[in-house]
Amino acid sequence: MIRFEQVSKRYPGGGAALDGVSFALEQAEMAFVTGHSGAGKSTLLKLVGLLERPSAGVVTVTARNLRQVRRRGIAQHRRAVGMVFQDHRLLLDRSVQANVELPLVVAGVPASERAKRARAALEKVGLGGMEQRLPARLSTGEQQRVGIARAIVARPAVLLADEPTGNLDPQLAVEIMRLFAEFQAIGSTVLVATHDLFLIKRIRKRVLVLDHGRLVDDLAAGEVAA
Repeated sequence: MIRFEQVSKRYPGGGAALDGVSFALEQAEMAFVTGHSGAGKSTLLKLVGLLERPSAGVVTVTARNLRQVRRRGIAQHRRAVGMVFQDHRLLLDRSVQANVELPLVVAGVPASERAKRARAALEKVGLGGMEQRLPARLSTGEQQRVGIARAIVARPAVLLADEPTGNLDPQLAVEIMRLFAEFQAIGSTVLVATHDLFLIKRIRKRVLVLDHGRLVDDLAAGEVAA
């Protein structure tokens, strides 16, 4: 579902954000990518989501070589990839439901179907009945759940999360990670960037370890000591 083959990313005037990274994730697999600040975690996710392009190597997602995706195909690719961010990136002047519906608006889904799928996604993350609230009236944890609902509403094959629990207390962080594990269980491939070793130990999944842009370890589920 996701394959990196000797992938490197260099920015003008800087060093290598990624350097010769190779790994593969299968359909319905969940993994963490971890490492120090600046190790390349966010860059790796951006390459999967086509927010960036590699300087060298091949990134394949859902059997598509992303090097072959031209500008007009980027939107189609991103419909297959849901993304969750630490800062939520919600539109504060729009209702919770309107925020969740945004990917469906872009995809041209009819209004009645958008509403139905948004409500289902909100129910899935425990926010049923909050459709018409404004994000500012929600707690930090609830806002993060809205972000997750928005990421899954289009039923993506791949779900990416960049430090999704950085602003949450430990118990809520575990609940959010268990939500991601539920999405894996119903067929999504899930890749989560985090530096939170506590979570990695609690949620026993495969772990990719980056160090200064290099993949230095690839640990199977359960290999990280509790």
